[in-house]
Amino acid sequence: MLETRELLLNSDFPAIERDRLKTLQVNMGYRCNLSCTHCHVNAGPTRAEMMDQTTVNTLIRFMDKQSVQTLDLTGGAPEMNPHFRVLVSEARDRGVEVVDRCNLVILQEPGYENMADFFVSQGVIVVASLPCYLEENVSKQRGKGVYEVSIGALKKLNSLGYGVNPELTLNLVYNPVGPYLPPPQEVLQADYKRELRKRHGIEFNELYTITNMPISRFGSVLISKGQYNDYMELLRNNYSVCNLQTVMCRSLISVDWQGYVYDCDFNQMLNLPLRLVSDNEICSDRRKIHIDELIECDLQSNAISVAEHCYACTAGQGSSCGGALEN
Repeated sequence: MLETRELLLNSDFPAIERDRLKTLQVNMGYRCNLSCTHCHVNAGPTRAEMMDQTTVNTLIRFMDKQSVQTLDLTGGAPEMNPHFRVLVSEARDRGVEVVDRCNLVILQEPGYENMADFFVSQGVIVVASLPCYLEENVSKQRGKGVYEVSIGALKKLNSLGYGVNPELTLNLVYNPVGPYLPPPQEVLQADYKRELRKRHGIEFNELYTITNMPISRFGSVLISKGQYNDYMELLRNNYSVCNLQTVMCRSLISVDWQGYVYDCDFNQMLNLPLRLVSDNEICSDRRKIHIDELIECDLQSNAISVAEHCYACTAGQGSSCGGALEN
């Protein structure tokens, strides 16, 4: 069986270039308290890869030199990294907006009970994964019992002001359960707001719809079920050239747990490193670039590494870590 990486590299996706850097997205490590079927990083409780203090210090130096507006923390469960709070505090001290991509369940785990209070003290923007407002669908994607714990975590965040106080932002994330495009974001957001309010009295700010990437765990499932080709055809058939102008890789860099840099989190999982010079050999082996090499570097106009999975970001309404590109 071919790995998804081999299938994705042979692509006719159009060439795109970087714009001004705004977002530093950092993968704090692959350790997670959950093992979700749609997870594109294959995170889980047994993963040992975690960012160390030296790399965190380098990220702080990078923020001192570059005009980064947003620090976007992901994983795994980023909160499980022992240096998580230090990085958040240092970013906030520099006036950098901090986004935490939270699976919600972690806020109810032993040892993390006061994490939500830390979020409040730092004004962290919480982007929380909730695949559906229905328990059955969440259980299929994230495991039995996750829905109930997630609802408890959302109520806790609401009680602290998240989703209620305009200074404490709580956004939710929807991923389709299977090989489908997300429904229109505004319509689904209205459904989420209505149902979560009616069923649980929960409030939140925005819903982000994100298309599932045909890579890693989800890509392997597609191949094993014979759905890979159909899913790629779905993405291609719904390609929208308008989305090329606002894809997240134009203003974001993704840093892995070791400090190596990629154009996006998905390229990170495919081991497609950021390129410092333009070239057309997307399949060629290239040296990985470490974040400490980019502290004084202007990346604007650099070519972006593209492959077939980029059709997922440009299909339909478009998809990014901030949800749909077209509303």
